[in-house]
Amino acid sequence: MDITHSESDYRVLRHTLHQLAEPSGQEFRTHQFIMDKITQWSPTKLITFPDNNHILAVYDSGCAGRTLLLRGDFDAVRVDETLDLSYASATPGVAHKCGHDGHTAILLGLAEMLATNPPSKGRVLLFFQAAEETGEGARQLLETNILEEYKPDRVFALHNIPGEELGTVICREGSFTCSVISCDIHLHGHTAHAAEPQKALCPYSAAKTITDSLLDLNQYDMLRDDFRLVTLVEFRIGEPAYGVAAGHGVLRFTLRSKDDALLQQTKAEVERLVAEVCGAARLGHEIAWKEYFAASNNHPDAVQVIRRAAAECGLPYKEKDTPFSWGEDFGLLTQHYDGALFGLGSGKDQPSLHHPHFDFPDELVPVGVRLFAQLCYGKE
Repeated sequence: MDITHSESDYRVLRHTLHQLAEPSGQEFRTHQFIMDKITQWSPTKLITFPDNNHILAVYDSGCAGRTLLLRGDFDAVRVDETLDLSYASATPGVAHKCGHDGHTAILLGLAEMLATNPPSKGRVLLFFQAAEETGEGARQLLETNILEEYKPDRVFALHNIPGEELGTVICREGSFTCSVISCDIHLHGHTAHAAEPQKALCPYSAAKTITDSLLDLNQYDMLRDDFRLVTLVEFRIGEPAYGVAAGHGVLRFTLRSKDDALLQQTKAEVERLVAEVCGAARLGHEIAWKEYFAASNNHPDAVQVIRRAAAECGLPYKEKDTPFSWGEDFGLLTQHYDGALFGLGSGKDQPSLHHPHFDFPDELVPVGVRLFAQLCYGKE
């Protein structure tokens, strides 16, 4: 199949998206840029949403056939732009250090291809997704019930993978990314004068017991079914008020496992432990759960389609032994529809995701367009 854009065109697309970098839920300029581009490529229907920045572009052949959904995310992360780039992020403290600028450039390139060479049957849905980094985007789309109208037969998404050879397709059946959830645990005792700390009800001992007990839950071997990670993000007791003995504290953790069942079990263990420890210490407490990412469960048939597409495109294919330990909210879509999330190597020497020196390689955009196009035009 022909790639409509030249590599320089793709570079301009990606660089513009990089400059526009905006955090999750605030992608207003990026949304407008995508709308300006996508309208040039005449989708059958273009759907926006009043409560978020998502865009769903529908390319419908008008003939019976399968319905595919392909996703490209476009929010950035709260990491400083430290590289000296001519297209550096224009948003202080926010930059595309996860490669979503590249993912979206790929989906825009596919949109132009679909406009120029419409599918002969069936439909293709291009989901330009906001708020992936916070785990909200996929849930927001599902809550609109718009997919109940289109009922996709397959859902696909890609994520660039630093440390892997450029253009290598990486996939596996079953869990491709972990189930992840985060929590804030607030502990409430009472303060006293700093000269009389014995009169305070300080949560330090309880906080230490909770932290040590939760970190003891860790099983680091990803090859085991009971792999799980509890990561301490913050441990804070008291405030910078030197005349006051500490009476309150906050603990923040992330929890992750290969499947959702173990994650939910771990979540229940956290709730029981915190209640027991705080009860014994006469402390009040609250737990706030946030940023849930369901495991991306890749359907075997969808993985076979990706293998075949990689071969048709002449790209190396790598079967991954274990899931990635990070979360991806595309997993919520794979809980409702058959499909797969796969990786696309972004270079052996590429810094890791969310590293200040990360920058999506321009030469990967046409590779991603070609691979997505093969999923659209190729045979099941």
